[in-house]
Amino acid sequence: MRLTTLLFAAITLGSATAHAALVDKPLSFSIGDTEFAGVLVFDDANPAKRSLLMVPNWMGIDAGNLEQARLIAGRGYTVYVVDMYGKAVRPKNADEAGAAAGAVKADLPAMHTRIQTAMKTLNEQDAVTVDPQRLGAIGFCFGGTVALELARSGAAIPAVVTFHAGLATTGPATAGTFKAKVLALHGADDPYVPAKDVEAFQTEMRAAKADWQLVSFGNAVHSFTDVSANMAGQAQYNADVARRAYAMMDDFFAETLGAP
Repeated sequence: MRLTTLLFAAITLGSATAHAALVDKPLSFSIGDTEFAGVLVFDDANPAKRSLLMVPNWMGIDAGNLEQARLIAGRGYTVYVVDMYGKAVRPKNADEAGAAAGAVKADLPAMHTRIQTAMKTLNEQDAVTVDPQRLGAIGFCFGGTVALELARSGAAIPAVVTFHAGLATTGPATAGTFKAKVLALHGADDPYVPAKDVEAFQTEMRAAKADWQLVSFGNAVHSFTDVSANMAGQAQYNADVARRAYAMMDDFFAETLGAP
C-alpha cells in the first residue's frame, strides 16, 4: 500500500533527476524549553538556488510528509520541513493531529514566533546556501494556514503558495505589512473552507493591497494533493488537480524566486 502511494506521488510531482543526491539533515531550533525538530532536504551534489519552508499537514513530521518534501526538492528546491509542534509531539492519528493543530492555531502570536524562527533558522544554517530573495513558503492543509500566517505576520518572505489551506484568520493582514506574493490553491468544493471564508480572504487581501491569486479547482475537495486522502466528498486525492496545482506552484516560483 505504501509503495503504491509513493508511486502515485512520484508520478504527480515528477521524480528528481537521476543525478540528484538528496540528503535529509536534521535542523532544529528551540523556543524556551521546547525543541522543534525539522528536517532539511537538499541536493548535496548540486544545491538548488531556491529554498522553501514547507509546513506539512496536521500530521507534522512523518514519513509521508518527508517523502513529499523529497519529491518537491527534486523539482529544484531546497526544502526545510518545519516542525510546528515540538519534538515531543508526533501525532499518530487524526484525533491527535487535530488536537496538536488546534493548539497551534489557538495561539496566533506563538504560531508566528515558531514559523518566523523556522525561517530565521533556515536562513542561518550552514549546510546549504539560502538566498533570502529566493526563499518561499509552502503549506498543505493546516500547514497552508501557517504559511499564510507567516505572510500575515509581516515576514520578509518573497512568495507563499498554499494547498487546500484554511483561509480564515483572527489576525487579518493590514496594508503595508503584507510583503509576500501569494498563490492560494483551493478546492472549490472543500467542505472545510466555506464560501464565507473564501470571500473574507479575498476582502482581506484587497484591503492589505497584497499581490495575491486564488485558484479554485473544480471537482476538488480538501486534501486534493494527499494521495492517502480517501474520504469522498470531504478530503480526497485528485491526481489531475494535484498535477495542475504543482505546475502552478512551479510557474509562480519561477516568476517570484527566479528560474531553478
